[in-house]
Amino acid sequence: MLIALKLLGSIALLIYGMKVMSEALQKMAGPQLRHLLGAMTTNRFSGVATGALVTVAVQSSAATTVMTVSFVNAALLTLAQAISVIMGANIGTTLSAWIMSAGFSFNIANLVWPAFLIGIILIQIGKHRYIGDFLFGLSFLLFALGILKQTGVEMDLANKPEVVSFFSSFDSGSYWTILLFLLIGTVLTCIAQSSAALMAITMVLCSTGTITIFQGIALVMGENIGTTLTANLAAMSANTQARRAAMAHLLFNVFGVIWVLIVFFPFVRMVCRIVGIDASADAVDPARLTFALATFHTAFNVINTSVLIWFIPQIEKLVCIIIKPKKSEEEDEFRLKYIRGGIMKTPEISVLQAQKEIVQFGIRMQRMFGMVNELYDTNDDQAFNKLFERIQKYEEISDRMENEIGKYLGDVGDAHLSDDTKATIRGMLRQIGELESIGDGCYNLARILRRKRENKIVFMESQDNGFKGMMGLVDESLSRMNIVLDDRKEVHDIAPSKELEARINACRDSLRQMNANNLDNRTYGYDNGTVFTDLVNECEKTGDYVINVVEARLGDGYEF
Repeated sequence: MLIALKLLGSIALLIYGMKVMSEALQKMAGPQLRHLLGAMTTNRFSGVATGALVTVAVQSSAATTVMTVSFVNAALLTLAQAISVIMGANIGTTLSAWIMSAGFSFNIANLVWPAFLIGIILIQIGKHRYIGDFLFGLSFLLFALGILKQTGVEMDLANKPEVVSFFSSFDSGSYWTILLFLLIGTVLTCIAQSSAALMAITMVLCSTGTITIFQGIALVMGENIGTTLTANLAAMSANTQARRAAMAHLLFNVFGVIWVLIVFFPFVRMVCRIVGIDASADAVDPARLTFALATFHTAFNVINTSVLIWFIPQIEKLVCIIIKPKKSEEEDEFRLKYIRGGIMKTPEISVLQAQKEIVQFGIRMQRMFGMVNELYDTNDDQAFNKLFERIQKYEEISDRMENEIGKYLGDVGDAHLSDDTKATIRGMLRQIGELESIGDGCYNLARILRRKRENKIVFMESQDNGFKGMMGLVDESLSRMNIVLDDRKEVHDIAPSKELEARINACRDSLRQMNANNLDNRTYGYDNGTVFTDLVNECEKTGDYVINVVEARLGDGYEF
């Protein structure tokens, strides 16, 4: 019982050590780590390199993959970029296996105690706290490996008849045995949520002679599949693109397992020859067995990436076929359509791409306004709440679109530009600012409508007709705005938009007067009149934002 508790405790300490290391490194890197993924994924090769480097830095492929999925969810990375980063993360995680194999090959106690001492001093000083946290995590990791190694010797499983009889009942030369151990590795990794812990257990079993190298490598293959569960769990509540990125991670590892199974025995013997052992020999140096596992893990991921890196577009298409979005979900996703990261083309093309993205921004804001119109007519509580949440999500999307397009235009503005192009960029920055204000206005209207519903306020027919008429005018002005945004500006005049704005203002004045008369005549209560006035004022302000967008678009500047 004591040995079993030591085994479980050392595994828990190993997981905790890796978690502390990972968190400390991410804190040390700060925002730079998050920007690194977006800045260094200009092509599939740089994406793989970035994924590998980040994973080596944070010592957790799960952390890199989950971070990548979250970036896809926020539309900071495209699906193709995410797939290349995930491939690199699989290569980067092999470093953990090498650290563990090194831990099994020599006495690491000499390293643990000085690391603990330096770590606690740095933590207490406070100035280099994150470095101290990292050393603490590394110390726990190495200490856990030392206990695991010692526990494996104490268990002496290779000399226990029951254990030997159990494992010898499996024919190492049989594919059924390999498939069974692969399944065991997958299930255990899914349960433990740590491929590192299962890798450590596998090394203990192999180094003590409990299982053969073939069975150990089958467990490692299962761990590669089981570790994909972390990203898929993280993506469950995310958007379609994020779920597709997680699915790509699963497909990547499943494909690797399939081709390795086809050439399993020759491939394992080749790996064993690389580290200088005979796979079929009974007595093998335990340290070399752990190195064989680490070598296989590295070879598996490097070869798999070398093959699949050429098929990223096909993988992207496949995951899009497997995971299809609902129509409403597809509309609600934030995904820049024309702007992509990486080295920009000529400033004129970059500005044109940004203008196309602004067109999409305008279309999305009119769709949001349509939801507000629909919210006004919704009577069912559940449907109202669901629609309100969609409007709230669109408001968040409008903030992110303004931020991403604005950053892109800022980067374009750093180049050597003509005066006309500079004026155009200034106009576009104003456009996205006013479009984001339209999103704020729509969300404010939705909040007022929620207040109306919570206070059980019912409008009179004259109020209802008046407000719907005003909403219709604003929607008409949004349609006009989107026509202007999507067309050559020299063929349009601002007069039609100005006329619509004047009609909106006149409607506002009329409705305000009607509301004042009704309050004076006590036709309805003050709370009713306040909500009505707030709706009318917010609707008129939204109309102002619309005309501001049109003015910014038709102002002086570069002509497309």
